[in-house]
Amino acid sequence: MKITIVLPTYNESENLPILFEAIFANHIPDLSLLIVDDNSPDGTGKLAEELADKYPGKVSVLHRKGKAGLGSAYLYGFGEAIKAGADVIGQMDSDLSHPPEKLPAMIDKLQGCDIAVGSRYIPGGSVDKDWPLWRKALSRWGNFYAKTILSLPLKDTTGGFRMWKREALEKMPLDRIRSNGYIFMVEMAHVANQIGLKFGEVPIYFADRQLGNSKMNFKIQLEAAFRLWQVKFAYRDLEK
Repeated sequence: MKITIVLPTYNESENLPILFEAIFANHIPDLSLLIVDDNSPDGTGKLAEELADKYPGKVSVLHRKGKAGLGSAYLYGFGEAIKAGADVIGQMDSDLSHPPEKLPAMIDKLQGCDIAVGSRYIPGGSVDKDWPLWRKALSRWGNFYAKTILSLPLKDTTGGFRMWKREALEKMPLDRIRSNGYIFMVEMAHVANQIGLKFGEVPIYFADRQLGNSKMNFKIQLEAAFRLWQVKFAYRDLEK
């Protein structure tokens, strides 16, 4: 089984070496990484090429001309992974917030579902203990809000740690996905649910970023607020 994990990067040079080592420490057969770098000013793309030499045959790097957004990076990477023959396509943040040690459990979970989701909000899952109360409350409310509005069968609707069976991604109308911030995760989950794909959740600990700067900003939050309702009505034709 050929497994490809898509890792969008923008200014992640501090995190990338640590992340690579942690992922490959799992010794998962036929696992490779596909880096989609948006011309990071800090040289992340060049560093990824150098790291590829350290892990021969295990790392590919795609360079884009500029910062084009998280959603488009994932869609580009998904398409390339499918063309390269991946049987399972994963997605992870590059900032060490998603635990690489959970990859084997995520892959095993796919035996009973189409999409395995790393979940903060099922028993055994949690968020960074140092998060202030307001941030924990906001995160839980956002998840509850999206789950309720879109009738999603997920406890963690916004999480970006996911593993897809190739056949599941091939069924998705990826050309219709429009969100490009973190609402991209919700849109993908909603479309998958609309076409009848089955989810499985694996508990994870979501760590706060230790190195580099967060990509979350007011524009992304504003997009999420407006896009959720657009997403709700955009895919009614797909419902089974």
